Amino acid sequence: MIAQIMAVTIFVVMFALIVSEKIERQWASLGCGALMIVVVFGICMRSGTAIWETLNFREFATVQFWYAGGMSESVSTGVNWATILFIAGMMIMVEGMGKSGFFRWLCLRIAKAVKYKAVPILISFMIISFVLAMFIDSITVILFLAAVTVELAELLKFSPIPVILAEVFCANLGGSATMCGDPPNIIIGTSLGYSFGDFITNTGLIALISLMVVVCYFYLCFRKKLVQNTCEADATSYPEPGSAIKSKREFGTSCIIFGLAVLLLVTHAMTGLTVATIGTGIALITLLTSGKDAGTLIRKIDYKTLLFFIGLFIVVGGLEKTGILELIASVIEEISGDDPRLMVAIILWISALASAFVDNIPFAATMIPVIKSLAAATGLDLSILAWTLAMGTDIGGSATPIGASANVVGISIASQNGHMIGWGKYCKYLAPATILVITISMIGIYIRYF
Repeated sequence: MIAQIMAVTIFVVMFALIVSEKIERQWASLGCGALMIVVVFGICMRSGTAIWETLNFREFATVQFWYAGGMSESVSTGVNWATILFIAGMMIMVEGMGKSGFFRWLCLRIAKAVKYKAVPILISFMIISFVLAMFIDSITVILFLAAVTVELAELLKFSPIPVILAEVFCANLGGSATMCGDPPNIIIGTSLGYSFGDFITNTGLIALISLMVVVCYFYLCFRKKLVQNTCEADATSYPEPGSAIKSKREFGTSCIIFGLAVLLLVTHAMTGLTVATIGTGIALITLLTSGKDAGTLIRKIDYKTLLFFIGLFIVVGGLEKTGILELIASVIEEISGDDPRLMVAIILWISALASAFVDNIPFAATMIPVIKSLAAATGLDLSILAWTLAMGTDIGGSATPIGASANVVGISIASQNGHMIGWGKYCKYLAPATILVITISMIGIYIRYF
């Protein structure tokens, strides 16, 4: 009982520190992870086994961690090192692509194709935000997409706020479509053994249907604003897409590496290569082809995010080892009774609501053992609960300015250029869009799986 109380206390303290932003979130998670090891595992439980299983270093020595063959990937407890390696590898690849000018070239090429018209830019940038976020972290997508949006808005004399808001939402939506699109999906996939193909044929289908609805929604919301404020610019003042390419060799190489990464992710269930192997391999190829710039790419890795993940996994491991997560699962099971539809609705809407105000990464990591317990207790297919959790956590974060990192980045870029986006303006458009997509997700899950 004492171990359970201490584990919950440490978890709540970690969440409070993350939300308050009094200290950087990686130090909050690592500090609370250290407390979990010393206080809960060491003093309360006196269990060296719990410490060793939570740190999970033995995972590196298993063949299945690197090559699954015909089996599912190893299901992790404690620190999910496959997630850590995969995210680190993708960070290196994205830094290499950004350095070559790939992202800026892509945005300018699309803008030129639609003749630099504001409404077509809105629609096309929403689609490209969705597609890129399927394969690249949504933070990175918004970083370059919002910057180009501001540049084009200054050129065409329209407010970039509607476009940036739509881009942010579509980036979060696109991230829900694949296993590598959003950190919660990476955690769900690597923890439960689901492949890229599993995600894209389940959450991907829901996300695609939602995209069509969302494009219409934002078109109706912003069309008049964009048309009224747009003016024609001198054709000679339009930026040429080619100007974004700093080196043709680097540009071509980054395109090939990106294509290889997508191919490996799409086929990894058939090849047996795990996401840990893919992430590590893509990182090595990027570094080898970068030559003297390899050191720069390594230094630009977001180590703070990786450290945050490590601490987070340790804290969640403490909840799992002390049986707290089983208690949560039993409460949800008791409320839902024998009705699987009610269970899905509870998980979906609670996930969405929680992710609107707290980081969806720790919430997803916390809920994975919960849905495993629910599936075991009720006999409901675990994959149904996995897709429910993924859609709830991925989309729920779009509802408020603090719900997802991409939201914070988009608002920051807009404000740096003199375009303030307050809570009222943000929630006026994106909160209804979030409710709309969560509703579509629930209906889609009911129709397909029940």
